[in-house]
Amino acid sequence: MTERIVVVGAALLDDGRLLAARRSAPPELAGRWELPGGKVEPGETPEAALVRELREELGVETETGERVPGEWPLRAPYVLKVWTAHLLPGSPAPKPLQDHDELRWLTLAELWDVEWLDQDVPAVQKIEGRLRLP
Repeated sequence: MTERIVVVGAALLDDGRLLAARRSAPPELAGRWELPGGKVEPGETPEAALVRELREELGVETETGERVPGEWPLRAPYVLKVWTAHLLPGSPAPKPLQDHDELRWLTLAELWDVEWLDQDVPAVQKIEGRLRLP
């Protein structure tokens, strides 16, 4: 059995809103929306990978919160795991630096206004439940 490679996704939350990132590449994913993140490098913790990926992709400084329960298969051997994250005080606003051409902060009412990548849908559903909590 091949070893699974973890891809971390960030449920980047700010003031009750979730950040969605529109893919610009590869062509088969372009135009669909996802939770930003990326692959965990060898020797790296998922939390450290998330902070690094958000810095590289969005130019932001963040801290990870709690893990969103569950994991979702991507194309083999990748598996998606999601953590909540928050911008650190003084962090610049997110910008689409790499692999994305648009970012949107979505309120609970707007969460399904974008076409999420299939593998991100179950994670977004779990996050939706959290956003509904008082």
